[in-house]
Amino acid sequence: MFIVTPTTRQHNLTLSSEASEAHDVIETRLWLEEHDWLYRLLRSEDNVSPTFRFPDLISACVSLVFEHHDGPARIFQFLGTELVLRSPQTPRRREAMWRPQYQLLLDLQRSPANRHPHPKFQLDQLTTACVALSRVANASGAAVLLQARRNVAERSHRGRDTPPC
Repeated sequence: MFIVTPTTRQHNLTLSSEASEAHDVIETRLWLEEHDWLYRLLRSEDNVSPTFRFPDLISACVSLVFEHHDGPARIFQFLGTELVLRSPQTPRRREAMWRPQYQLLLDLQRSPANRHPHPKFQLDQLTTACVALSRVANASGAAVLLQARRNVAERSHRGRDTPPC
């Protein structure tokens, strides 16, 4: 015997909101050293009201780097002088970032600076560079947390990232 329970409209809104949000974040990988720094920031007592998660923190790092007119050059400078010297077998952690910041990195990945005859860097390397550059600029992470707030406000202003009624 099967029992059928009607689905409420509220439940349907929640499911469609969750499905929409799943498309708004993109999976990436982060090299271990930068992941550890972000994890410490995630767990820090400064990360409160709201408590930001990895997609917010990674996206904030990307936004901070791209605030500068020479952001792409800074990324490739870091990749070509520091990340390239690390072992290619360095462990990575799977995380996510918000779509607008992913789009910035995707455009950079497709740019002439990442084409022949230059080395080809992947999304995880570009993401890692943004986190590393953010850490160098502000080791406390305060700038990352402030930028995460700005990013949340911007997403909310665009009508995304709002909880269902």
